[in-house]
Amino acid sequence: MNHRRTVLAQILGGLEVVEFARCAARYPMRRATSAISAFDHFATMVFAQLTYRESLRDIEACFEARRRLLYHSGIRGTVKRCNLAYANTQRDWRVFAEVTAVLMRRAQRLYADEPPEPDLPFALFALDATLIELSLALFPWARWQSCHAAVKLNVLLDLRTDIPVFASLHEGSRHEVSSLDEIPIQPDSFYVIDRGFLDFLRLHRLHAAKAFFVIRSKCNLRFYVVESRPVDKTSSVRCDQTIRLKLGKSRKHYPETLRRIRYFDTESGLSLVFLTNAFHLPALTIAAIYRRRWQIELFFRWIKQHLRLRGFFSNDPNGVRVQVWTAICAYLLVAIAKKENALPHSLHQILQIVSLSCLEKAPLVELFAKHNTTNEPFDIPIQLEINGF
Repeated sequence: MNHRRTVLAQILGGLEVVEFARCAARYPMRRATSAISAFDHFATMVFAQLTYRESLRDIEACFEARRRLLYHSGIRGTVKRCNLAYANTQRDWRVFAEVTAVLMRRAQRLYADEPPEPDLPFALFALDATLIELSLALFPWARWQSCHAAVKLNVLLDLRTDIPVFASLHEGSRHEVSSLDEIPIQPDSFYVIDRGFLDFLRLHRLHAAKAFFVIRSKCNLRFYVVESRPVDKTSSVRCDQTIRLKLGKSRKHYPETLRRIRYFDTESGLSLVFLTNAFHLPALTIAAIYRRRWQIELFFRWIKQHLRLRGFFSNDPNGVRVQVWTAICAYLLVAIAKKENALPHSLHQILQIVSLSCLEKAPLVELFAKHNTTNEPFDIPIQLEINGF
């Protein structure tokens, strides 16, 4: 059967062309090119992420070998390395940031029916940042320290579905705590935050919005105990206290009381101190909530290992941002395809199979179908009948 669309086109089907055109219209190019459209640029960069291409020359060679399949993949323009290089530097990266936000919202709608965990039946998000290291010789504009260069990716991850709901990309020198001013806040939701985000003014913003947070405390925190609740000595909880901040500036930024929990982790042998504004949950539940924060570390490791975030096609700041945003788009498109096609495989397995079959004309579901031929009857027709014996 001659299928009309390639696997790449089916993956890109997670994004409506009209929605992409609306995002591209917000940030038009100063000198538009007819050789490669905005959608061609996006589709090519997603192809590079899904198949882990090494360079623009690599992308061009792949498309030259499968030129007749590009039309069925949704790519109408002429994809040359010079056109891609021009688009990476001249097309505004905010187009792809807007597309990422569109895909996030669609993925959230698709995964909204995921059942919550029995012990954590509320919305749970984790906020963290990761550094994407660059070469200082090639990217001097991204100087982070004296001899290092990097950009910083901030992500708010839905821990129930492993779908990011917010992302921002900044220079490496920008402190990650600033992202607390940008994240969307849902009332009655829990936000698990790394210790580097400890800022009482911004935490009070979460509290004022009727959201809950769980964050690790720093060792130099000055406070006094208002109330100390009894704890089970046989559990890992060492203390459960209601505290109030002592220093004038901290107390001005967060005038309400906080809950302080000391927890001993038997696996790592560490004593952890948590701060939260949730007084209605058991102390062990607060510790279990913070343990789930490790999922965002796995998310960062996944995208760095399986997507193109260690080598860049452009040294320009705009080109680096375009590549990072399209990497997140590729992750979201694979997650959307998994849900829409009811694929039981993991995202890693789907990505590996798609990378081998990106330009094939085959239904996406068929790539993951298992055909068991071991017990099928194998009939050999009689080719010659000899009679008379």
